[in-house]
Amino acid sequence: MRIFKKIIFILIVLLTVVISYYFYPEKRLPDSQKIDFLKVLKSKNKMNAYFKDSLVMTYSVSFGENPIGHKEYQGDEKTPEGTYTIFNKNPYSTCFKNLGVSYPNDQDRSNAIKLNKAVGGDIKIHGLPNGQETLGKFHRWKNWTNGCIAVTNEEMEELYNHVIIVSKIEILP
Repeated sequence: MRIFKKIIFILIVLLTVVISYYFYPEKRLPDSQKIDFLKVLKSKNKMNAYFKDSLVMTYSVSFGENPIGHKEYQGDEKTPEGTYTIFNKNPYSTCFKNLGVSYPNDQDRSNAIKLNKAVGGDIKIHGLPNGQETLGKFHRWKNWTNGCIAVTNEEMEELYNHVIIVSKIEILP
């Protein structure tokens, strides 16, 4: 009977933690706030958003299934590393909205050619796959994209509304 009570107690604690994690409201940006620079720290699964060199928000993110190292070619499941720009916004994505990252650059193309591989493209910052919105923050527990940077739909809405096209994005190991 004593073990049963301990198991019930542990399950209640775990359920409380999961519910708090999923439903706890996060800080949001004011409507007037703009973002002109994104700094991605792959080793920390974080993306910092800046305006005029001031940090305005930090997001927890997911990456490609094979997150270590720079993207070398299409299908390697890696997220690129380097400096790029946000070049477009797409409200009609297979995932809830996206921001286009200017990968590949000339160096990326050259490296893929040396490997005799297709360089790939379509690197995005995006929300969750359409129809899977209920995953919410739980998507962060695993790197799951094909090389993109993923956030929750609420965070993607915020980024979509605040990131200025041609903003710089720096993706670090």
